[in-house]
Amino acid sequence: MSEHLDVVVVGAGISGISAAWHLQRHCPSKSYAVLERRADLGGTWDLFRYPGIRSDSDMFTFAFRFKPWTADTTIADGAAIKDYLRETVADHGIDEHIRYDHRLLAADWSDADAAWNLTVQRGDETVEISCGFLVSCSGYYDYDDAYAPQFPGAGEFTGPIVHPQHWPDDLDYTGKKIAVIGSGATAVTLVPALVESGAGHVTMVQRSPGYIGLLRSVDPVARGLNRLLPTRAAAQANRWGYIVGQVGVYQVSRRFPNFMRRTLMRMARRRLPEGFDVAKHFGPDYQPWDQRLCLAPDGDLFAAISSGRADVVTDEIEAFTPSGIRLSSGDHLPADVIITATGLNLRLFGGAEFSRNGAAISPRDTVAYRGMMLSGVPNLAFTVGYSNASWTLKADLVSESVCRVLNFMASQGFDIVVPREPDPHVQDRPLVGQLSGYVLRALEHLPRAGSHRPWRLHDNYLLDSALIRRSRVDDGHLLFGRRPSHDED
Repeated sequence: MSEHLDVVVVGAGISGISAAWHLQRHCPSKSYAVLERRADLGGTWDLFRYPGIRSDSDMFTFAFRFKPWTADTTIADGAAIKDYLRETVADHGIDEHIRYDHRLLAADWSDADAAWNLTVQRGDETVEISCGFLVSCSGYYDYDDAYAPQFPGAGEFTGPIVHPQHWPDDLDYTGKKIAVIGSGATAVTLVPALVESGAGHVTMVQRSPGYIGLLRSVDPVARGLNRLLPTRAAAQANRWGYIVGQVGVYQVSRRFPNFMRRTLMRMARRRLPEGFDVAKHFGPDYQPWDQRLCLAPDGDLFAAISSGRADVVTDEIEAFTPSGIRLSSGDHLPADVIITATGLNLRLFGGAEFSRNGAAISPRDTVAYRGMMLSGVPNLAFTVGYSNASWTLKADLVSESVCRVLNFMASQGFDIVVPREPDPHVQDRPLVGQLSGYVLRALEHLPRAGSHRPWRLHDNYLLDSALIRRSRVDDGHLLFGRRPSHDED
């Protein structure tokens, strides 16, 4: 006989820890467990081990609302984030509910039982668990396989070729020439980190540029507030200051894109050598926030370039050679190590197979209700964080909303909740707003969003939090019911 729980949370990263805390706080009578496929918590922050791995947004909003970031540092490295997460789960007793080395393989919803029947790989064995409600917090990255395009001549290159997602612990790059292929957050992080940790020279090779924003690694305003105010008051002031700042920068970028483009280019130009072609290497052909804006704390990428120990090449790669990379321009870039920071693959729900009464569920055939539930799929929620702000802000909103739904169901005696199918006049929209390469490659596998509420959120924490906290649970878009045995009684 399989174990039964009220709620199962999948994933012990940022989203899963948030879900666990909210369940304990707002639904204390619910039994729950967190299934984590890895041997440690952290999700992304346990997976990635490349040099310089750090938060790609400020820690005041990246930290949980219930566990404020109290340091002066705006950006934290991977080790500090892991320590913060460990402290969080220990402080709140969440660690007692996490089951490591538990990978969800399949989930089948039973209408007869009003429950999810889960097939879980635990070490070398397979176990069965059932639950009344399932919360997927596994993010949307494929943890097993990164995006690695095939470059002609890769087999001829005599040095190591490394993808950051699978960084080898024994890679020695001291004094060596390194080519980092890519222009996203990983490449922007790696280049200055490799320079600082002993590389001879680092070249960022990009097919097209991206925008780079600046952020101080230590905020003097936050430092002042931490000294003047009580700890919690200072943390809340810093958090809300950055929330409003994030929303403001994004809105200005969308409404006045040319102004923001000039601002970003000017900031880069001031920090780069005289005569550097800023337009070519840091002036994309799209507007700010059409894709996610990368951050360079204290302008570290620009400082690495200005030092002469790093540079940027914007060109097409024609082929790898035994000693480096041949570019479409005809130039040859010598390299001892090639790092392919070419992006990630998306894989919603951690690759688990979902079905209802044995019939497969295709996420692409569903529409996301409030960015957290799937039309026609009972008792399932999922978390996909903001692409234009800290992931945690959205994770906390989803967790809070799930608890509101669970408490409403308990108060009314309901066992089942299913989002209706949207009206025919609702037009399809992408689930993720910023259409980066990894999103475009996966659109056919992702749920859709709609053209207006509740099938679409604002990508704005201030508006979304008001929508989720003030709107009715029984808004007419959710169908509630009881398991069949209740009706028979």
